[in-house]
Amino acid sequence: MNPSQNKIVDIKCYHCGDVCKDESIRIDDKIFCCNGCKTVYEILNQNKLCNYYDINSNPGVSPKLITSNKFDYLDDESTIKSLIDFSEGNLTKVTFDIPQMHCSSCIWLLENLYKLDSGVNSSQVDFLKKKLTVSFTNKKMSLKRLVQLLTSIGYEPQILLDNETTEIHNDRKKKLYYKIGIAGFCFLNIMLFSFPEYFGIDLSDALLKTFFIYLNLFLSLPVLFYSAWEYFGSAFKGLSKKIINIDFPISLGILVLFIRSAYEVISATGAGYFDSLTGLVFFLLIGKLFQEKTYDALNFERSYKSFFPLSITIKKDGEEKSIPVSKLQIGNRIIVRQNEIIPTDSILFNGNGRIDYSFVTGESVPVDKVSGEMIYAGGRQVGGAIELEVIKEVSQSYLTQLWNNDIFNKKSESSFTHFSNVVSKYFTLFILLIATGAGIFWLPQNLGTAVNVFTAVLIVACPCALALSVPFTLGNTMRIFGRNKFYLKNISVIEEMGRTDTIVFDKTGTLTKPGKSEIIFSGKVLSEFEQKIVKSLVRNSIHPLSKKIFSVLEGYEFYPVTGFKDIPGSGLEGIVFGHSIKLGSAEFTKSEQTSYDSKFINDQNSFSTKVYLKIDEIQFGYFELSNSYREGIDKAIQTLDEYYDLSLLSGDNEGERINLIKYFKNDSQLFFNQSPKDKLDFIAGLQNKDKKVLMIGDGLNDAGALKQSDVGIAVTEDIGHFSPASDAILNADELNLLPKFIKFSKTSIYLIFISFAISFVYNLIGLGFAVQGMLSPLFAAILMPLSSISVVVFASVSTNFLAKRKGLLSQSS
Repeated sequence: MNPSQNKIVDIKCYHCGDVCKDESIRIDDKIFCCNGCKTVYEILNQNKLCNYYDINSNPGVSPKLITSNKFDYLDDESTIKSLIDFSEGNLTKVTFDIPQMHCSSCIWLLENLYKLDSGVNSSQVDFLKKKLTVSFTNKKMSLKRLVQLLTSIGYEPQILLDNETTEIHNDRKKKLYYKIGIAGFCFLNIMLFSFPEYFGIDLSDALLKTFFIYLNLFLSLPVLFYSAWEYFGSAFKGLSKKIINIDFPISLGILVLFIRSAYEVISATGAGYFDSLTGLVFFLLIGKLFQEKTYDALNFERSYKSFFPLSITIKKDGEEKSIPVSKLQIGNRIIVRQNEIIPTDSILFNGNGRIDYSFVTGESVPVDKVSGEMIYAGGRQVGGAIELEVIKEVSQSYLTQLWNNDIFNKKSESSFTHFSNVVSKYFTLFILLIATGAGIFWLPQNLGTAVNVFTAVLIVACPCALALSVPFTLGNTMRIFGRNKFYLKNISVIEEMGRTDTIVFDKTGTLTKPGKSEIIFSGKVLSEFEQKIVKSLVRNSIHPLSKKIFSVLEGYEFYPVTGFKDIPGSGLEGIVFGHSIKLGSAEFTKSEQTSYDSKFINDQNSFSTKVYLKIDEIQFGYFELSNSYREGIDKAIQTLDEYYDLSLLSGDNEGERINLIKYFKNDSQLFFNQSPKDKLDFIAGLQNKDKKVLMIGDGLNDAGALKQSDVGIAVTEDIGHFSPASDAILNADELNLLPKFIKFSKTSIYLIFISFAISFVYNLIGLGFAVQGMLSPLFAAILMPLSSISVVVFASVSTNFLAKRKGLLSQSS
């Protein structure tokens, strides 16, 4: 009888790929391992989502049995509030950890949840972090039902409390230490038992010699099956997805060493290479630990001090003062003015909230809020000033996530990232070919040498250093910029800054400094009451001119403002104590009382900025502000003018032209009376001429232009305000350092090229020694992590050194 006829063929589940016990659970020709997998298939089939199975074979995850009351705790309101990111009206957003996510089919299915249930509006996967963000309609879907839906298709969310997350992180570290301990113990003992081999000592007792050899084999097993198992698991997962990852050649090298050594022991032809095997794994794990420690020490993850400069106005004992959001505490009363971002979940106490949640949801329809209602972090107040009470600690990661929302990101591919990804993709295949060729070359001469050469080539060559060059060089640069009060959205902004050839400035609030101007009011004398109502109006605005006027008006008592509007490029209006007030441009405040208009509006050629005041349809006069320019801005502009095309856009009249000519050589590039749309169109026009444009503005009237530009920098004073459309936030006092920031961005790009060169040279030298049989697998294991560490250290040390030489702070103060 043919033996193949007796062979039992495993029947794999059509959904998850697990082996089926029998063929009893099936639909047509499709067989399933359990009713859960069959149910998932039926759900997908009913919703015409069986394309899921075309992306990968057997891509599913076998769903766990859902007990009827397992998720009842998700009906509790306090639990729901602690889990969701945002809830307003009929819309809720929540982020889950999905550890079962493992392939492109998973991504496809999870991002098509809306086809499974109409209550889901959208779902977005972050594959690297194994996270899923879902937006759903409250009337059609509950949080409990959403979790049940995910569980029913095999993707039960991992819902953990903060302390449980910390415990998991600590447990992962402990396992690494255990693996290192076991590998180190076995390595040292194998070396001890191998001393006779090392020194050529002939043991007279053959039984004792055999005992030591088999003892070495026994000690290598826990290293192979425990300490090194993570490498095998990673390689297997990659192969199951038809991907050859960096752990594959490492696993292959370890396996070849073990098989060769085990063969020698069993065949009594030698003692094997168990010392090299265990030493290889030990030093790989030590290198991994050292890498993690180095990365932690040089960590460029964004923090309050080095990244996010938001500050907020708090009210305490009747006084208002500005503090960093990092110091906000539950119970603090905060004041949020028009266009300011609400930094954390709060309860509205005073004022009329008109909240724009486009920062969170992408939809710009304002939501009206009244006293006592909750307002979520990330909302932007588009009405007058409001007072809130903080009910939740500030989440830095959440605010950063909002700033990096795809709605505001500019679609530009990093050439460095693309290059390193392409190289890393083919690197492993290239190394396998070299290792195989070198092994075949040495095989006729000496089998032991062939094994060592094959293993050493696989171990010593590593594309990790290449992949780390970009994030660590640009990441450390971003950290250095943060220490100099220049805060970037992400590291790709540095690369874009390095490509810049054209720079466009805004004037008011960017080149000019609030609070330093001389302000004179021309017109009717304002009474104490009139000053108070005007001051109450401008208190609601964060525009630089509003701040200047606020600082010179008398009174500390503020009246409620209704119908407040801040119209970009025009001015403010609102009703205070029944009086209608307009404050802004001449055109915005013009009235039928022409006797004052002719006196105040016609004189527009004087070299100053005018803000006109109208109360109850009567023109009262204007505030005349002589602008004070920021210290060092003249030298900064002169330096930039040597290398870049410069332009200035201002919404004011041409009163400041004669002063600005002192700074800008090209008078034809000074543009006045520019509306927000004019600024945006001007940027777009430059880009149509293939210019790489960097725009610097205050983030108020310039939001459209900042978003349109290749790099948009919002200049801020000590009060925390920024536009989500901006790519960077620059403290106004550091504007004179702009030439250094741009130049250092170019320097960082040069350092990446040097890091690439170091990585390539290392690999070439290492491979050269390895293919000649001059490098043992043990020494290769020591060199491999050192290559990555050397690039990381070079990126950190070189950027810090050059930053210091260029006059930038590289160390925290």
